[in-house]
Amino acid sequence: LNFQSLKNSQETLTMVAWGWMKDVFNYESPKLIRFPSVGLVCVKWFIYGVIAVYICYTLIVHKRYQEKEELTSSVRVTLKGVARVDRIWDAAEYTIPTQTRDSFFVMTNIIRTENQIQKTCPEYPTAKAICSSDKSCAKGIVDVHSNGVQTGKCVHYNITHKTCEIKAWCPVQGEERPPVPAVLRSSEDFTVFIKNNIHFPTFNYTVQNISPKLNTSCKFNKVTAPLCPIFRLGDILQEAKENFSEMAVKGGIIAIEIKWDCDLDSWSYYCSPEYSFRRLDDKTRTQYPGFSIRFARHYKLPDGTEQRTLFKAYGIRFDVLVFGMGGQFKLIELFTFIGSTIAYFGLAVTIIEMCFHLYNCSSCCKIQVCENVIRKKYETVLMPEQVILVSYVDKPHITLIKMPLRTSLQNAEGSIFEDHPVKSYDPRTCCSHKSNEKHGAAQSELRPLTQSSSSTNCPKWCCCGRCQVAQKHHEQLCCRKKEGQCITTTYWFAQLVLSRDTLNKALLYEDPFLDLTGHSSNSQLRRIAYKQYIHWRFGSFELEDRAIIPSCCRRLIRSTYPKENGNYTGFNLE
Repeated sequence: LNFQSLKNSQETLTMVAWGWMKDVFNYESPKLIRFPSVGLVCVKWFIYGVIAVYICYTLIVHKRYQEKEELTSSVRVTLKGVARVDRIWDAAEYTIPTQTRDSFFVMTNIIRTENQIQKTCPEYPTAKAICSSDKSCAKGIVDVHSNGVQTGKCVHYNITHKTCEIKAWCPVQGEERPPVPAVLRSSEDFTVFIKNNIHFPTFNYTVQNISPKLNTSCKFNKVTAPLCPIFRLGDILQEAKENFSEMAVKGGIIAIEIKWDCDLDSWSYYCSPEYSFRRLDDKTRTQYPGFSIRFARHYKLPDGTEQRTLFKAYGIRFDVLVFGMGGQFKLIELFTFIGSTIAYFGLAVTIIEMCFHLYNCSSCCKIQVCENVIRKKYETVLMPEQVILVSYVDKPHITLIKMPLRTSLQNAEGSIFEDHPVKSYDPRTCCSHKSNEKHGAAQSELRPLTQSSSSTNCPKWCCCGRCQVAQKHHEQLCCRKKEGQCITTTYWFAQLVLSRDTLNKALLYEDPFLDLTGHSSNSQLRRIAYKQYIHWRFGSFELEDRAIIPSCCRRLIRSTYPKENGNYTGFNLE
């Protein structure tokens, strides 16, 4: 038993594996719907054109065929100039090294406090330093904004103020306003020589901003000398839209931006810097405007006492900011860009599909072309118990009605399921000339109810005059939507649905060995008549589970091929 189970399991696995292998070698292709529409074709090709122009523009202008890399940079600066105020100030004095990378500070204004010696003296009169007695001063206290350590005494600073005495470099520096105009305002004519080297590691390429043919007497000008690396400070502030004389009073921060946009391909080589300038600090701030630093110079007196001169220097800090990209042709980058942009062409179809979707969701107007396309394109798959299908003889389409019904099926609102299919040749419905003659009399017998013999007891939902009263909502259906001739009075209803010869052919087509002489022949004929009607009016036997036969048609089929006890089960919706 175990051996047989194992063998069956192996056979099952083999069948699954074989089915999977067959699927691997099957090619699947999407199905498309083609329909003529000049408007949609124009929209599609317009979108294609816009996308193609965008791709070409991006490919050529932005060089998307290149591999890109950011640069690494080093900067050196040399400042030159001499200013005379009360003494000579040269580059060694007005240039103060900063602690930031690629920056330099140029002093433009100064407040000096000379001959400072470490001793005790009154604190500068600030809100926290002003006192009235020694009790207001605590010995050994150091305030963040104080110039020294308090001794605990309250002494006169001047004739109007008393402040706490401190041990510090005395006399202390006062909170004076910077001189106007600036002391070193002539530094506007100073020049700075910027040497910048950049390197692209991936491409192993190095270049600098100094040309071998550089004329050292040049000065940068955006029009006449845009590549000159020697800059006049006044010109830098002018390019940054600032006034040097005003900015020199309290100082500020200026950015010197060097942008490298390098094309390293041999056929279109270009790698030169572009200089631009802008102010970085917020000059609108009123509490702490400008930029300043403090520094001191120390001396030894003949008696060995240490003395210093304290400087509060206002000036302009120049930050050299270097950025940029280098690019070089790479085949893989070109293929990657082309591959990624091919998907853009799907936008045309997506936009058109969105238009169809919006149209389908709206109910403001109906366009026949769009209706036909939507019926062909979109197929709603619902559970069988949720819908029923109806075909009216005076309507060109099959109607889909959702369950459950709250009124008669004749009056229920539905949606278009699909157009009536084109009727094709079917061997089950083929009748010979002889059979037509044979059943000519039968045809007249099958049409005993003429248009004038309509029932006077027809329900209100009946439009053909031949329906019978029904209790169930789904059986309250006429063959027509509007009043007119009943389909049961037509020649083709008699030939395709009621003709015994046609029905026998259809039964034998299903089962060639079927016995048509038994007691159940009427039941078989009645069943196949229902199917014949569905195939005729709905175009497919696949819909027979949810297709509803009109009351007039069902009544005539039952009267032609009646049941012995007269009890019919009717259509089952479950």
